[in-house]
Amino acid sequence: MVIAREQKAVFLVPKWKHSDKGKEEMQFAVGWSGSLNVEEGERVTSALCIPLASQKRSSTGRPDWTCIVVGFTSGYVRFYTENGVLLLAQLLNEDLVLQLKCRTYEIPRHPGVTEQNEELSILYPAAIVTIDGFSLFQSLRACRNQVAKAAASGNENIQPPPLAYKKWGLLDIDTIIDHASIGIMTLSPFDQMKTASNIGGYNATIKNSPPAMSQYITVGSNPFTGFFYALEGSTQPLLSHVALAVASKLTSALFNAASGWLGWKSKHEEETIQKQKPKVEPATPLAVRFGLPDSRRHGESICLSPCNSLAAVTDDFGRVILLDVARGIAIRMWKGYRDAQLGWIQIVEDLHERVAEKVDLSPFGNTQGPSRVAQFLVIYAPRRGILEVWSTQQGPRVGAFNVGKHCRLLYAGYKIMGLNNVTSQSWQPQTHQICLVDPVSASVKTVNVPFHLALSDKKSERAKDMHLVKKLAALLKTKAPDLDLVETEIKELILDIKYPATKRQALESILASERLPFSCLRNITQTLMDTLNNQELESVDEGLLQFCASKLKLLHLYESVSHLNSLSFQSETPFSDNDLAVLLRLDEKELLKLQTLLEKYKQEDTRITVRFSDYKDGVLPSKAFLEYLEYEKDVINIKKMSEDEYVALGSFFFWKCLHGESSTEEMCHTLESAGLSPQLLLSLLLSVWLSKEKDILDKPHSVHCLHTMLSLLSKMKVAIDEAWDSQSVSPWWQQMRTACIQSENNGAALLSAHVGHSVAAQMSNNMTEKKFSQTAVGADSEGLTDSWEALSLDTEYWKLLLKQLEDCLILQTLLHSRVGTRPSKVSSLQAEPLPRLSVKKLLEGGKGGIADTVAKWIFKQDFSPEVLRLAESVGEPKEDISRGLSEASDMEMDLGTIPDLLHLAYEQFPCSLELDVLHAHCCWEYVVQWNKDPEEARFLIRSIEHLKHILNAHVQNGISLMMWNTFLVKRFSAATYLMDKVGKSPKDRLCRRDVGMSDTAMTSFLGSCLDLLQTLMEADVSRDETQAPVLDTEDAWLAVEGPISIVELALEQKHIHYLLVEHHSILCSILYAVMRFSLKAVKPLSLFDSKGKNAFFKDLTSIQLLPSGEMDPNFISARQQFLLKVVSAAVQAQHSMVKDRDPSEEAPPAPLRKDPNWPALAVDLAPHLQVSEDVVRRHYVGELYNYGVDHLAEEAILQVHDKEVLASQLLVLTGQRLAHALLHTQTREGMELLARLPPTLCTWLKAMDPQDLQNTEVPIATTAKLVNKVIELLPENHGQYSLALHLIDAVEAISIPVDTL
Repeated sequence: MVIAREQKAVFLVPKWKHSDKGKEEMQFAVGWSGSLNVEEGERVTSALCIPLASQKRSSTGRPDWTCIVVGFTSGYVRFYTENGVLLLAQLLNEDLVLQLKCRTYEIPRHPGVTEQNEELSILYPAAIVTIDGFSLFQSLRACRNQVAKAAASGNENIQPPPLAYKKWGLLDIDTIIDHASIGIMTLSPFDQMKTASNIGGYNATIKNSPPAMSQYITVGSNPFTGFFYALEGSTQPLLSHVALAVASKLTSALFNAASGWLGWKSKHEEETIQKQKPKVEPATPLAVRFGLPDSRRHGESICLSPCNSLAAVTDDFGRVILLDVARGIAIRMWKGYRDAQLGWIQIVEDLHERVAEKVDLSPFGNTQGPSRVAQFLVIYAPRRGILEVWSTQQGPRVGAFNVGKHCRLLYAGYKIMGLNNVTSQSWQPQTHQICLVDPVSASVKTVNVPFHLALSDKKSERAKDMHLVKKLAALLKTKAPDLDLVETEIKELILDIKYPATKRQALESILASERLPFSCLRNITQTLMDTLNNQELESVDEGLLQFCASKLKLLHLYESVSHLNSLSFQSETPFSDNDLAVLLRLDEKELLKLQTLLEKYKQEDTRITVRFSDYKDGVLPSKAFLEYLEYEKDVINIKKMSEDEYVALGSFFFWKCLHGESSTEEMCHTLESAGLSPQLLLSLLLSVWLSKEKDILDKPHSVHCLHTMLSLLSKMKVAIDEAWDSQSVSPWWQQMRTACIQSENNGAALLSAHVGHSVAAQMSNNMTEKKFSQTAVGADSEGLTDSWEALSLDTEYWKLLLKQLEDCLILQTLLHSRVGTRPSKVSSLQAEPLPRLSVKKLLEGGKGGIADTVAKWIFKQDFSPEVLRLAESVGEPKEDISRGLSEASDMEMDLGTIPDLLHLAYEQFPCSLELDVLHAHCCWEYVVQWNKDPEEARFLIRSIEHLKHILNAHVQNGISLMMWNTFLVKRFSAATYLMDKVGKSPKDRLCRRDVGMSDTAMTSFLGSCLDLLQTLMEADVSRDETQAPVLDTEDAWLAVEGPISIVELALEQKHIHYLLVEHHSILCSILYAVMRFSLKAVKPLSLFDSKGKNAFFKDLTSIQLLPSGEMDPNFISARQQFLLKVVSAAVQAQHSMVKDRDPSEEAPPAPLRKDPNWPALAVDLAPHLQVSEDVVRRHYVGELYNYGVDHLAEEAILQVHDKEVLASQLLVLTGQRLAHALLHTQTREGMELLARLPPTLCTWLKAMDPQDLQNTEVPIATTAKLVNKVIELLPENHGQYSLALHLIDAVEAISIPVDTL
């Protein structure tokens, strides 16, 4: 909204704000305010806000921004954004702007209407300027983008080119105050002839095709209204001055630049250039065709209707005149409206509200016809402070409001600019058609008119009915103390309503009311029913009568059920276990087994039940009851509703019966006679029973009630088909079995299946007995006893279902069980709850579905794989079991009943939960979860533990291969390339970026990869000796369908190429070592030749060309260097930690996985890398002595083959130790000893560098042992033998003073 006066203007923007009452409401806030005048003395004369359509696909048909157009006394028209930024200014005529009006695109309502273009029209005292809407829209968008770019880059804004427009000079008229641009019109042939003869006389000729003309109407004086017609194509848009402006810009720019260089440009000249007004094009003359001549009447304003066919004009005599635009005549006049302000409202009919009249044969009588459109004229008379709404053309006044004398009526007459015939279809009304600004209350009000007001005169019955409906709605909302009065008033209102459809609508709103008590609803409906019955048949609407009757029947049913539920009812004798066994047709042993199962299930099932239902059990408000049920042709059906609502309705019928608090027989009889089908009742009964599992398991008596209820339902007429044969499946029992199969409450489902089986057997026996007694008349036949059960197909299905439900219950009990104490660190993935089971889910889960569910549970509990093996032999003492559990944070898990439950599950599912199958699924589950969060390295470690527990080599081989291909090889190759690129163990940031895990997780990952590859090789070797397993399924579960199981997939895997796997495991060992010991200057791939590199990361089952034969010595030396590095790092890691650690420090955290024996691993790798094993072993011995772990070194010497080379290596080490003892400690005894040693030995010792020694604190006695070892290893003819003998003497000499001290 824009408010302007003189030079100042305020732009107001709507915003949602909290009002004083705390409600959110739309308020107009100041978006921009300031002065708009550019030239001296110019004032604002007219303003317009035009919303521009968005070009984005997501918001088609919505406004993107609003352009504000302002006209000035100087003749300038300027365009602004909502923030007051000037986009474009143009001088179109050197006279003041009188009026700005806009027309936007409308879809033509029917083929006869000419499609109108969008345009902006500007009225001057003697001219009209029109600007085409499409070009204006594009220019404004371009200008806005340009302004935004200029603001962002800080550059000067480039002046946009002027707009193209048409200008008509209006002749033969004294004064013009206002105008309306009607748009393009084409004359009918008759009008064309009439016009031609009026202008050209009798001999005038006409063209074959009528010309298209733009029509303009002006109001003012002499004539009072003038009608102008401009032929399309008679004038080109005025663009000549556009070219001129561009040319003058160029010349002035050149001239300014040149004069600037030559230095003759003065300030005075600059000012004159700026003050020059742009050239204004002359108007094309356009004479008035005709008018309404009334010399004394002066027009003040004109307002065009939305359909362009009517226009309302105000004058200085206080009249409002309605014009027919096409014919140019006045068709209606209102008196006594001085200074009136006008606007229009166009209302489109809602097809749903249309009521077909019986006599109405018009095309609009049906609801499929096109929507009708009604137009209302809104007149605001400020002198009287009244706002009136009139139906046009000759209609009555349909509304009047007292609004105050200082308001302003705003009528835009356009919508959004920039839409076309496609985008306008998705247009939603974003702008108000009309609004009234009230400065006194500081509010903006809009006018809404119902469509039906246009249909007939003041006494419209429809209008009265609508009024009564509104009154009724208000009455239903009020809290009345006296309900009888309210009831009477409601009855009067509903009887006053004439139209059947409205009457029905009123009755629906009454029945949906929460405030009225049940008795009130029943009385009102009954009264309406009686009234309808007393009327003549012809005048009663059939639909309304049926609706009333059906609602009344439902209300009676509600009353009956509520009455039965409220009666106090005592059930007969107490109910013992023995009675239960007889009822369910079970012997004592079977009953005990069932009770034990349910007891375990109850203990483990510690779910917290969350109730979302708003109703207490067995209670249902009448409003909900009427919403849930519908009555059709004497049958009651249930509408589509949610599970909770279904249970609430079932509880209302059956909850009290199931508790023995209400008579089952009476309830069944009431429901049957009301028209509810047995199938529907069975469905409701089961929904209650299955959803209220906790209550039912606590009350064994409810089983007896269910049995009675089911027997009664089954005996209803249409429950079981009379012709049903025992060899076919009864749909009645199939419905019950389906409900049990789908239920996730297995305890309740198992009980209901037992009851169902028992009732079915009893009925089957009765039928067989009947047939038997008929066939064996006269024969001495024994009656069938109750314990004997007639064989039928249904019986077989019941037995199968009972077995399935029992299995499912045991499995569910296992999944509910939890470990007593959990390790402190639990991943969020392990904390997610498991979904509940149903027979249906297990049948659809495929062959591996059962093992998969258990594997998910094992993952949540995080057991060690040992637990699964130990649970097989539950008889063992508990200590053995707890020893097999994971020692996570030194905390023993409290297993409780889990081993027993697992054992029970193994017995139920000997095939599905076979240990190999279970381990395979656990292995897969852990690796899948690890893949979701690779930081959880323990998941992958645990996965490989399960993998190693798989006994069958075929399964083990297949699972390993699938794990490698699916989850590991991609990350493994990423890790390889990363480590090769950085040439050392990469930092945490790089690991996360390339491999997707931290550096510590990556170390563990490489260790796990190594384990996996070794397991794969072992499985491949033992695969040929073992047979592939046969995958069986339990008899009860033969019908399973669904995805192929993991084990089946594993067995389909091909044989691996052993040497290729070995090749990968070598690379994996190298990577693992680099990461584990943070080795520097190692590029793993540089240790392999091109053949070796090419074979990496290929499919392990493919045959690849691998390196063979002699290696390049350079490779071998690099490999040897690497292996020696690993050995040194391993010895350092093992022994320097012990030596260097300060006793006060805490021990470093234990690594996630157990470290392999690295020196042994290096020796194993050596032959594969064509490096001498002995070199590695000798280096290992040397490193151990270096760290002063002589006792381990002596053991390691036994494995060295070339003892001579080792001895000479150790001799150097002995020399370093002695040099440190004699030369570096600088004691007096040491100096004396040095003097006594032979000179050759002294020289040799001085040449030694003890800096290389890692441990210098070795006692001299230990060094003496080392010297003896060297003498032992050196042959006597060795060059250094004599040196070794001297060393013995030296060591003895050193150790003597020690002894004597």
